[in-house]
Amino acid sequence: MELLPMNAEQFASFRSRSIADFAEEKIEAGTWAPEEALERAEESYKRYLPEGLDTPGAYVYNLVHSVDGIVGYIWFNVTENRRGKEAFLLDIVVEEAHRGKGYGTETMEVLEKTAQSLDVDRIGLHVFGHNERASSLYRKMGYEVTDLTMYKEIKNKDKDQG
Repeated sequence: MELLPMNAEQFASFRSRSIADFAEEKIEAGTWAPEEALERAEESYKRYLPEGLDTPGAYVYNLVHSVDGIVGYIWFNVTENRRGKEAFLLDIVVEEAHRGKGYGTETMEVLEKTAQSLDVDRIGLHVFGHNERASSLYRKMGYEVTDLTMYKEIKNKDKDQG
């Protein structure tokens, strides 16, 4: 697996899809209402990719496999904080047609090598609670849970019956 930089056309497609996917994930997680999700996702992308592909510290790549070609994409930002230099994985997609072939594992391995070449001390990421496939991959790759927020939906029976 190789991480190859996107061109402007690929980036425009990535950005549109990634915003829509992020909005859907936030809706599914119950964090955002459907009517606000796209706008809030757009605001988030403006914050983390204010200059698009030219945003300092932002790395947006195609996942390119020697046999299957472009199989997905990855985006991470590198920042400095009190713990040192950190890469934070903001989006990763292996296209449905290419899942189950080990490409997620290969991508996470090449992410580590790329981060090391950028002199990064650690890699962080967020995974939605409903995304068991990703959670399993990250645990397998040695990532540890550092924070966990949980919710339980409850109904007020008196309200529902009234």
